[in-house]
Amino acid sequence: MTDRTADPRDPRPLTGEPLALDLLNTRWAGSPVHDLLDRPDGFGVWLSSAGLADRCQADDAGLVALRQAREALAAAVRDLDARGEVTAPAAAGLNEVLRHGRLRRELGPAGPAAHVEVDGPQWLAAWLAVDDFLDLLARGALRIKKCAHEACILHFFDTSQNGRRRWCSMAVCGNRAKAARHYEKARA
Repeated sequence: MTDRTADPRDPRPLTGEPLALDLLNTRWAGSPVHDLLDRPDGFGVWLSSAGLADRCQADDAGLVALRQAREALAAAVRDLDARGEVTAPAAAGLNEVLRHGRLRRELGPAGPAAHVEVDGPQWLAAWLAVDDFLDLLARGALRIKKCAHEACILHFFDTSQNGRRRWCSMAVCGNRAKAARHYEKARA
């Protein structure tokens, strides 16, 4: 796999989630909402943090494909948040991105190998992110969660043993919620 060390230029409050959710988290709360993919240099930062900078070019065509993938992922995650399943329209958006690539398997001298083939280089990062989402669904759709803080729009994959993680970051959103509860108790 690829190196997933966050690029020091990456301004996002949450990095290191699985690729699909890391792509979703290129938008985060603020006024207005911050968007790392609002320009090509932000795309380059994301590719670096995602460990894809050596495989993908941060160009306009790739950015368009990646934004399409992010919108498809956002629709699917909204469905999961609201209904617990991905609806047909959201699945169609994911499948549209997946149509631009495929996984080719072969047995080589080093053993089994899998190679991603895409219609053009601009689709590689987008295809990998949507393919990763399918893997997350297979591992447990209910573990794909939105942060419980009402002002946060970030998502994470809950790897806790009991599946009860609530916050994108306990240090940020969890502490803000605890501080708000403490403040309300002190006022009462």
